Amino acid sequence: MTHIVVAMSGGVDSSVAAVLLKEQGYQVTGMMLRLWSEPGKEDSNRCCTPDSMAQARRVAAKLDIPFYVVDAKEIFRKTVVQSFLDGYAGAETPNPCLACNRHIRWEFLLNHALALGADLMATGHYVRLGTDEDGSRHLLRAVDREKDQSYVLSVLGQAQLQKAAFPVGDYPKAEIRRIAEEHGLSVAKRPDSQDLCFLAGEDYRNFLQRNAPEILMPGEIVNRYGQVLGRHTGLPNYTIGQRKGLGLASGVPLYVLSKSAADNRLVVGTQDELGGRELLAVNVNWQAGQAPSAPFWAEVKTRYTARPAPGQVTPLENGSQASVVFDLPQRDITPGQAAVFYDGDRVVGGGIIRQSR
Repeated sequence: MTHIVVAMSGGVDSSVAAVLLKEQGYQVTGMMLRLWSEPGKEDSNRCCTPDSMAQARRVAAKLDIPFYVVDAKEIFRKTVVQSFLDGYAGAETPNPCLACNRHIRWEFLLNHALALGADLMATGHYVRLGTDEDGSRHLLRAVDREKDQSYVLSVLGQAQLQKAAFPVGDYPKAEIRRIAEEHGLSVAKRPDSQDLCFLAGEDYRNFLQRNAPEILMPGEIVNRYGQVLGRHTGLPNYTIGQRKGLGLASGVPLYVLSKSAADNRLVVGTQDELGGRELLAVNVNWQAGQAPSAPFWAEVKTRYTARPAPGQVTPLENGSQASVVFDLPQRDITPGQAAVFYDGDRVVGGGIIRQSR
């Protein structure tokens, strides 16, 4: 019998993933991560509060499956939280969910699942799996496009995809909640978590102020020509495309165009100056295991909530980087976020945006 470990969070999606797999006849084990929280905020971490852990244990008991908790506090702090701080220190706007899925869920936790004797690991992510004729696997966008999470799983390669299962990706969210209610799960109506888990519902700026105050250095606000227009309170306090909160007196609305870590300058401009048609992505992951041999056309997402936009993708540096030239200018291309390449529903690959123009 195939043994599948389900990464449980105490939420409805991973709970129903366990339900579906057990009904399909698999041997199911629940496993939950205990992640790092700031001292004194352990009850607020969105992924592993005592209440979340109790909910996951309750679901596992109801399904009569084993349940284990894996301590990931130290590695989570060193990889995910530190990459978050390093990203802001480099004048980027990082997405820590990418680092978490790459290093914590689909490396650290997967290794624990395999060590337990599991054949596969499943999560409650809204995404589907496809298989090519040669046996290689790839991600497909979820049936429920509003909940699709293929963007944050674009970091997975063949080693992970061959060991993955995503039971809820074929269902709309409303159906997942209905299944939970049908099985009497206490998590059926539990609200979705929208915030970064370790921020505990707090503004990220406050987190940075406590954990990396040295990167919040005031500096100059300039236009594209270097003319000084005012002062900023620290580059991490701003994001590309931001209009409000700049503290500038101007006859026309001004927006954040870019952030320069080298001279600690915030560059602003008019709406006409905002956006670009090109980006460079680094640390690119190709889900097939190797880069395409030639430039190709794709739909590209530059943020988790962004709509895909058509453009030409060109692999560079033996596939470790890629440039994208969009058909039309894109407003909010943000260094630190991911650029993910799609062929229809299929994820081709993705990397971290390093620069745009």
